[in-house]
Amino acid sequence: MIASVAQTVTDELELDDLESAEDFLDFFEVAYDAAVVQVNRLHILQRFHDYLARQKVESEPTREQYRFCLTKAYDDFVRSDAITERVFRVHKRAAGIATVPLSAIGRRARIKP
Repeated sequence: MIASVAQTVTDELELDDLESAEDFLDFFEVAYDAAVVQVNRLHILQRFHDYLARQKVESEPTREQYRFCLTKAYDDFVRSDAITERVFRVHKRAAGIATVPLSAIGRRARIKP
């Protein structure tokens, strides 16, 4: 138990030092093709963030959960591409996918007399 807590603290400190997609992939020991990462680094990191946000854990994710989410995010772009995956809003808009806030629905424009 003490070893796992110490490892978590160490991992948190080291996570702060990670800056690039390659840093994350190396830290979590995920094998990768540099050409895939070169083209999709921001998409991979955003998808990694999205997968982490979907994790249903009551505490900080474990190293294994981080690794699983990062591997899954990387694999998405090995099998597909940024346009198909539509990670960022610009790609969603290009595909005709738009979001409208609920607060804008049902509101009528006021016409001044």
